[in-house]
Amino acid sequence: MNKAGFSGKAPNSSGDSGDDIPVALRDTPDVSSKTPLQPLVLIIGGVAGFILLAVVSGFFFSLTTPKKITDSSSSPADSSTVTTPGATNSANPQDNNAVLGHLAYPEAPESELAAITSDRRIRMRTAAAEKFRAMTQAARSAGVILVPISGFRSVKEQEQLFFEVGAQRNQTPAQRAALSAPPGHSEHHTGYAVDIGDGAAPATNLQANFDQTKAFSWLQANAARFGFELSFPQDNVQGVSYEPWHWRFVGDRQSLETFYKARNLKPAKTSP
Repeated sequence: MNKAGFSGKAPNSSGDSGDDIPVALRDTPDVSSKTPLQPLVLIIGGVAGFILLAVVSGFFFSLTTPKKITDSSSSPADSSTVTTPGATNSANPQDNNAVLGHLAYPEAPESELAAITSDRRIRMRTAAAEKFRAMTQAARSAGVILVPISGFRSVKEQEQLFFEVGAQRNQTPAQRAALSAPPGHSEHHTGYAVDIGDGAAPATNLQANFDQTKAFSWLQANAARFGFELSFPQDNVQGVSYEPWHWRFVGDRQSLETFYKARNLKPAKTSP
């Protein structure tokens, strides 16, 4: 027998709300649909960060790395070029340890000197002496008498000549240098230089008119065959007075290196 107020239905089983989705299912968040996105986001973010780091690192590396400068006008051989003794040959004589136009030279050791005259008073370096004797013999065969006037002079002898004789003549240092090199700057103490006269015209010894003699003409035509050259021709770049009698030996490596700088000097540029 039914009691009053009892309908026979379970509580809350009625569809009064019109919604037949259970409350428990309706209020639960959908977590499973979002979870797979998180690893993908992490992977993409990591790759992007790595790329950005690489770009920034490369930029700073390019700023700090020294750049190699290439001169397109130079050939590959330029990098291995060995500097020669004439590395400063484009300079003014005053920029090459020169004094009044004369360059500095080393003094020849006594042990390397040999006589070029029978009395042994006039000497030159051995190689130069041998060639000078051969040259005088060749000249004599042609009827020309080459007479050596002065050969090796020590720095001490050059000092006496430059200062004492110059003072006796009341000459300024510049006037003396036009005729004789300052001590330490004479070609004579190298043992390679010789003053030559004509045995048939002794009045022209150490004079400019020596260039009018047979001896000078013969030297001009033949001296190079024996390794000799005129040291101070007219209008020479060192500014030394013309000395047609003064010749130097450049017939071997050591003598050529000694005078390489003097032979390759270029005139100093003068302002207009």
